[in-house]
Amino acid sequence: MAWKEQYMEALDVAASCRLAKEMEEYRSNPKLGYRPAGSRAEFETGERLKREMEAMGLSNVRKDEILVDGWEFEKAELTYKDRAGKTCRVILGAYQTDFVTNDEESFDLVFLGKGTARDYEGKEVRGKLVVVEINQRNEWWINFPVYQAYEKGAKALIAVQTGGYGQIDKQALNAQDIAGPAEAPAFSMSQEDWERIRECLDEKGEIRVGLDARSVVMKDVPTYNIVGEIPGKRPERMILLSAHYDSYFSGFQDDNTAIAMMLGIARAFLKIGYQPENTWVFCAMAAEEWGKCDTKYDWSTGAYQEIFKVHPDWAGKVIGNFNFELPALSNGNLDGIRSTYEYRDFLEECVKKLPALTPAYLEGVRVSAPIETWSDDFSVAIGGIPSMVNEFSAGPFMETHYHSQFDSDEFYDEAVYRFHHELYGLLLLELDSQAVVPLNFAEVFEEAAKSLDVIYCQKAGARVTTLLELLEKAQELSDEIYDRIWDVNEAYLAGEKMDLEKIREAEKKLLSVFKMEQDRFVRLNWSDEVLFPEEAAQNNLYYIRKAIRSLKRKNPETALEALYEIDNNAYAFQFSRSVYQHFTDYVFHQEAERLQWGAGRIVHHENLYDLVEGLLKKYRTGRTDVRDEILRLEAVEKRQQSYLKEDVDYMIKSTEKMLLTLQEAKQLL
Repeated sequence: MAWKEQYMEALDVAASCRLAKEMEEYRSNPKLGYRPAGSRAEFETGERLKREMEAMGLSNVRKDEILVDGWEFEKAELTYKDRAGKTCRVILGAYQTDFVTNDEESFDLVFLGKGTARDYEGKEVRGKLVVVEINQRNEWWINFPVYQAYEKGAKALIAVQTGGYGQIDKQALNAQDIAGPAEAPAFSMSQEDWERIRECLDEKGEIRVGLDARSVVMKDVPTYNIVGEIPGKRPERMILLSAHYDSYFSGFQDDNTAIAMMLGIARAFLKIGYQPENTWVFCAMAAEEWGKCDTKYDWSTGAYQEIFKVHPDWAGKVIGNFNFELPALSNGNLDGIRSTYEYRDFLEECVKKLPALTPAYLEGVRVSAPIETWSDDFSVAIGGIPSMVNEFSAGPFMETHYHSQFDSDEFYDEAVYRFHHELYGLLLLELDSQAVVPLNFAEVFEEAAKSLDVIYCQKAGARVTTLLELLEKAQELSDEIYDRIWDVNEAYLAGEKMDLEKIREAEKKLLSVFKMEQDRFVRLNWSDEVLFPEEAAQNNLYYIRKAIRSLKRKNPETALEALYEIDNNAYAFQFSRSVYQHFTDYVFHQEAERLQWGAGRIVHHENLYDLVEGLLKKYRTGRTDVRDEILRLEAVEKRQQSYLKEDVDYMIKSTEKMLLTLQEAKQLL
């Protein structure tokens, strides 16, 4: 316990908080903040963090250059005259798009409802500013109404959040990644400002306004991940700690406190003179919020570039990644760690052995899996590095303060911040002390088996019995290997001598299995949720069959509800064909470099735009002749069944390959 006690005593949480506050000073927009990818503010923040790493005594402090699409957002101010003729000024937020005025320019501003294709019927918006009211969490992402406005010739779109995000106050502005092209401009306006402007609209729903804005996207510019190390006794082996330093607005919680906590952990261990078993790498990631134009996967760019471009050699060397997000914010009485499946058993055991920590969570800590795509740990994991992140998305903050100007130290919780300094420093010590990486693959194979719908697979002619048998065998072998890993690590901690070179060879095999699982088992749906390869086709088949049954029963409304759930066809209900096609094609028809961590994660797609459009027309006019739609859906069903059969075959081959490597690892252990 000596090192643990010394570490706890050496923590200076107040210093971490001061650094988080200092980071707020670097801003692109003097009034709102913003520290986006490739901006001067991001660069200056990185320089400050580099100096901090050097001053505290980290080794090999460096700047890893990466290429991103950058963004400078300096200002966006709108003026209008109210009913009394008084000039009013409104501060707008912005998205990662191009829009530059020559001082203040005049535009007509028009309200277009939710910004769907139907909202434009009978409206001329060419050259005008379009205002729409949206809920990005529950309706659709910002890129769809923005691109719809762009195609209609609008000068720019201004989004007013009606809910989902920024709910804390009617003055809240909101910012998110745009997931769209730079040439389709977008801004955000608070509910309060919009209510005042809306009162001044004329009978056509328009008003003349002035706009003074500068928002510039810069293609392929350099930025830097800032890296420092604490050298270990086994330099061939590393542990990675990470957080991101770009931000929207002031970014105090997201993610200044995470950067500062990561460095606070390093500072405490340096202070007590601890030399780790493995080299600890502390990486301040750039461009997490956004970093690539016109891609569905435009965030986590800095982490993706670090793992796949700068250090692909880290796969097989780094035994774990602790990623941090919003660690000074309370999410209730129960804290959480979200990890890849393979680390859940180890983390749960570590949590049970923790000494008394600052009492911030009455119900303790829960470990859950798998990780999600919201943060950098996903990019790190699919690069072959087992990853985990403090649970940050479960509480109300994501809907109230997240990505708004209300992300400030007003909701700073010192006890929670100290708790997380303590928790992750101690977990770092536990992982560092392991002779062999404590990965348990059993849950992955168990969850893969659970994800299979046996009846659907059998109807598709898939070899589901063969796959289930292989998954069961892989699960049993994984349990045996983890028992052996546990014994080896216990013996190592007890001081027994062992052949570390042989163990390292076994570890490389285990890490290669982890990378195989990420490559072969991790897929995404159109909502960026993680799933197994066959699940997309299974889910589609469920809704296709529901739609067919509903049409046969003369219930088109239920059929349409089912079609809404298939792939990204929800957008076929609301937006034009060209908008739908653009945001479908850019997933399948651009280079992997731009798709980043999402490349190849969506394998199949069912384009139902024509079917949805035709069925909607019939539904609205009361027509019941749906024989053609039924025949088309039956053809879609057969196609999805073939996809399902292919996916099961793919999983069989993948599981067989992983079994062979697991057996090799077992022999070495």
